[in-house]
Amino acid sequence: MLNSNGLDIQRDVQLADLSTMGVKAISKYFATLDDINLLPEIINFVESTHSKFLILGGGSNVLFIGDFDGLIIKNELNGIQIVEETETQVLLKIGAGENWHALVEFCVGNRWFGIENLALIPGTVGAAPIQNIGAYGVELVDVFVELEAFDIDNKTFNVFNKRDCKFGYRDSIFKNTLKNKFIITSVTIRLQKSGEVNFGYSALKSHFETLGISTPSIDEIFKAVVEVRQSKLPDPAFIGNNGSFFKNPVIPVFHYDELKQKYPDIPSYPVTEQLVKVPAGWLIDKAGWKGYRKGDAGIHAKQALVLVNYGYASGQDIYQLSEMVLNDVIQKFGIKLEREVNIFGGN
Repeated sequence: MLNSNGLDIQRDVQLADLSTMGVKAISKYFATLDDINLLPEIINFVESTHSKFLILGGGSNVLFIGDFDGLIIKNELNGIQIVEETETQVLLKIGAGENWHALVEFCVGNRWFGIENLALIPGTVGAAPIQNIGAYGVELVDVFVELEAFDIDNKTFNVFNKRDCKFGYRDSIFKNTLKNKFIITSVTIRLQKSGEVNFGYSALKSHFETLGISTPSIDEIFKAVVEVRQSKLPDPAFIGNNGSFFKNPVIPVFHYDELKQKYPDIPSYPVTEQLVKVPAGWLIDKAGWKGYRKGDAGIHAKQALVLVNYGYASGQDIYQLSEMVLNDVIQKFGIKLEREVNIFGGN
């Protein structure tokens, strides 16, 4: 173990238990971030050793295809603070290392509306704005107020409001222009103390129709989202996976109309008058990949959007399988899928 002015840095740390896909990989250096005052020291270490680095939250959105020749920083900046509270709203500032689902559960328990549809999304709060997480008709941007982040080059703390973040569909400025330039330390959201829940998304709507519930409560929404997700997605504690491996592609309406002539059952969700979103899981399933397995790398039998590690698959095994899926979907539908998962390690 190295020590840099109070910062404990470990050598040659195994990453299999730190990512939900569970593939084996070694990080040359490893440190835990539980105090924002350590950030300047972390960057000093990176600069002095000429190392690359990666902020790791819950490990649900990364795939290591080889060893990581640099410093991995495990984000454990925790805490939930009520910044402001009125009769109708509450403003929460949350540490970037907090577990996202635990935050949702906490808010539902307090009857604070706004993120109940985002239950059971894996990962940490700090990762949420990077890809503007969303599910069942709700996105982070709907409740987002601001975030605080550490500027790696200038070693200063900065505040980003909603406009600054340039949120898009599973996208933000932190995935593009500012990628690897800032470390998110906290996120502030605004929730409502009363209001209507959102259950217009087809999977939720049919779930409540089956139960004969016409006006579900916030608790029922939370429970339904958890049940629906658990019925489709494998538990990483038992089968390694990253959740949704690919983004749902957005395509021009004319392309969708052409596909609908050949595949009348192809679903879609309007984005603009010119664009529609098509479920990536449907495309992969229609191409015949659901349930496919090669060695210990496979496509989940219940959800074609999920790539799984049945035990001993390597990161390269998972990556090569994703390449096969990407190429096949392009060939069959003329649609280029994009991975939601970030790839690290290797040459």
